[in-house]
Amino acid sequence: MRSVGIRELKARASQVIRDVRIHGAEVDITHHGRVVARLVPVAPPPRSSRRSAAVWSTIDRVAREISRRWPKGVSATEAVREGRREL
Repeated sequence: MRSVGIRELKARASQVIRDVRIHGAEVDITHHGRVVARLVPVAPPPRSSRRSAAVWSTIDRVAREISRRWPKGVSATEAVREGRREL
């Protein structure tokens, strides 16, 4: 693992970050020879298109159910205001 002093990091921050981002390098940051921090690449969040599709499908289903039961002539704003009055 590579180590970089704070002064060097200040002078070459863009290059150090690029190494972490592109090459997946881990870099120890030192102050007077002692490691005080570590730069590591962040793993991208897992992409689960099936899970996302299922969530959106559920939201669509709930929206359809709400619209079927929603009273005619009542806006969402009116419904929220009325609900607040009851509190």
